[in-house]
Amino acid sequence: MNITRAANVMLTDPSHTRLEYAPEFAHGSAYVNGTFCSIDEASVPITDGGFMQADAAYDVVSVSKGFFFRLEDHLERFESACKKFYLRSPYDKNETTEILNKLVTLAGTREAYVWWAVTRGPTPAKRTDPNSYNNRFYAFAIPYRFIASDEQRERGLELLVSKRYIRIPPDSVDPTAKNFLWMDLKLSLFEAGEQGREWTVLCDAQGNLTEGPGVNIFFIKHGELFTPDSGCLEGITRKTTLELAAELGMPVHVKPVTADELRDADEAFITSTAGGIMPVNSVDGIILGGESGPGALTTKLHNLYWSRRWDGWLGTKVNYGE
Repeated sequence: MNITRAANVMLTDPSHTRLEYAPEFAHGSAYVNGTFCSIDEASVPITDGGFMQADAAYDVVSVSKGFFFRLEDHLERFESACKKFYLRSPYDKNETTEILNKLVTLAGTREAYVWWAVTRGPTPAKRTDPNSYNNRFYAFAIPYRFIASDEQRERGLELLVSKRYIRIPPDSVDPTAKNFLWMDLKLSLFEAGEQGREWTVLCDAQGNLTEGPGVNIFFIKHGELFTPDSGCLEGITRKTTLELAAELGMPVHVKPVTADELRDADEAFITSTAGGIMPVNSVDGIILGGESGPGALTTKLHNLYWSRRWDGWLGTKVNYGE
């Protein structure tokens, strides 16, 4: 079984083709302080705490074939993150959905990457009271982006387990609340690049795997699926993968796992809204399973993920006003 060339399908299949849009929205659309504009014109006030101190919660939902995927799950996770960070969105779920829908419509994207956030806003005189801050809402929609291209997914990514950096401890920042605190993740990416690797995953202080930049990590051993149980975002694609694996009859283990277990795995992959299920070829230069390329079970999960999505599974149809 070959990996479905999802990016190529999105570019060539008429059912995925971008709809008409005004020229100013060629690169995407944005929503800033109650106003829709082109993404090229969007800006954040320089004194906003989201810009100055990474003080915000955000989420990302994707659109494929004109359907938001698991929109309600994303909205619920975002609402939970705001609560954990003492943030108040000016919009409820229905209003947020309307804004995201209009952004996709303005951009004419049937394949979209849709991002939104609530920031703390400017710093008031009374800094100790979260209710004294004027929280702000920002959002944008752009054509869908893949962390890994078709070619990378067909051969599998070269992954590095970071040796220089550990993930920010959950007791410091709750990783289940999606946030801007990415310095450990970004520095590990540069570490990977210096060593000729393409992506990275970090461990915690105890040596257990957590997550990578914008991704969850999975591996397969003897036909059984493993993924970390803590120290990571509870990704929506992660949740979807666990459901698809159960559907395929794969035993699933959500538990503490180590880098050595990952390096000894038969197969591995990373998951993200920006790319779905992305196969791993090697970890720290060790080719998994002793054979190059995506494993059979990873390939099956990858292809099932896209076929189910394109069938409208768990989708919310975008109202383009057609």
